[in-house]
Amino acid sequence: MSSLNIPLLSRICETPGAPGFEQRIRALVQEEVSPLVDEIQTDNIGNLIAIKRGKSRKKVMLAAHMDEISFIVNHIDDDGFIRFYPLGGFDPKTLTAQRVIIHGTEDIIGVMGSKPIHLMKPSERGKTLRLADYFIDTGLPKAEVEKIVSVGDPVTRERGLIEMGDCVNCKSLDNRVSVFIQVEMLRALKDVEVPYDVYAVFTVQEEIGLRGATAASLRIEPDFAINIDTTIAFDTPGAKGEDRITNLGGGTGIKIMDSRTVCDYRMVRYMKELAKKHDIKWQPEMLPAGGTDTASMQQFGRAIAGAVSIPTRNIHQVIEMCHKDDIQQSIDLLVVCLKELADYDWSFK
Repeated sequence: MSSLNIPLLSRICETPGAPGFEQRIRALVQEEVSPLVDEIQTDNIGNLIAIKRGKSRKKVMLAAHMDEISFIVNHIDDDGFIRFYPLGGFDPKTLTAQRVIIHGTEDIIGVMGSKPIHLMKPSERGKTLRLADYFIDTGLPKAEVEKIVSVGDPVTRERGLIEMGDCVNCKSLDNRVSVFIQVEMLRALKDVEVPYDVYAVFTVQEEIGLRGATAASLRIEPDFAINIDTTIAFDTPGAKGEDRITNLGGGTGIKIMDSRTVCDYRMVRYMKELAKKHDIKWQPEMLPAGGTDTASMQQFGRAIAGAVSIPTRNIHQVIEMCHKDDIQQSIDLLVVCLKELADYDWSFK
């Protein structure tokens, strides 16, 4: 079993960062990576770009998005209940019985409420609730709520990280586990000379349209690009073999495709060969629905692009789960990928 820095992973997962409101998680990441790299930049959209200089001015861009699926306040009613819009994709049923944090002039706790089942008509009980059926209850009257909360304030989910057997479980492992992996990758490379300039980008607003990665890709114009993100591990009861995507504990995922990207076959082959050479456990990943920052780097950066994917159960819930060994294997694969880029034949063949 690998020895991961669980306290750091916990801090990264639990620090709020709704799309467009990533300032707290960005500050935490900047504190961690500043001693590990040669230069830190923040662009106008909010991406944090950590640069490690290499022997050649060719550029390799990595991306791990900092934002988490969240909400934004759009109304406070006469009784003080808060209505919201989603920031990112939600399955409404996952909101039942959850706590959230409203980030106003101060942070306050709210709970997701909906109509009690006791008062539902028989025709209502069999229906799936919609996002619009939920409201946030802070326990405060309107006058007190409005001293703290305004329309436009972000709302994040409340859930701490725990260890469960060989796994970690928390909200926002999508994609904070990848933020952690990128930080630990830079730590492992601190005293290593890399062949090319490494731009390790902690991107923003991925959950609402891959926006940060698009801006960063246009700015950096990388020669190579590797995205780091979670993927579905549907290895639970009732899952058919073809639906599993990945298995928890099966190793790091090497992305072949998702709904927005077909990864460059040269990068896929490169990763597979390195995994075999360095005895790194891996599994192929093909995601039929859902896209990642890989698409932006491939299209707007015009890079030879691929991705490392971390198998995750219960994605977009507050009980996301990753296997510690898969996390470590992902760090290990990224480190050797960056060290050996110049030794590979990147021609079409």
